[in-house]
Amino acid sequence: MAKPWQEKFDTKKVEHIKRLDTNFADMKAGDLMLISTPQKIADYINSIPKGENRDLSQMRIDLAKQAKADITCPVTTGIFTRIIAERSLELMSEGKDPIAPFWKVIDPKSSLAKKLSCGPELIEKLRGR
Repeated sequence: MAKPWQEKFDTKKVEHIKRLDTNFADMKAGDLMLISTPQKIADYINSIPKGENRDLSQMRIDLAKQAKADITCPVTTGIFTRIIAERSLELMSEGKDPIAPFWKVIDPKSSLAKKLSCGPELIEKLRGR
């Protein structure tokens, strides 16, 4: 039986770009907003060189550039990054490799870090590797 986080990671959604009709978060009406996928975000995280970190803002910019959009949706990026982190934590608890080294993009001081089942302490420890 698949685990809930795995089911969410395996979503069959396709990355797409939407033109914003109104201002939203840090984006303006008319911007081309990328709505990515958990798989694309995991690929991005896996591409970060060993010993380097990015913040979610930089990841959103980089993903948008790759897709020829103006910016990546902050809401879905946060949700998908959490899915990656939680499934990775499940795998790690089973002695398996994570989907992606999520600690490279989640700041231990962020609200997202506080929502994770591991808490910010583990992220801080993993960043020290």
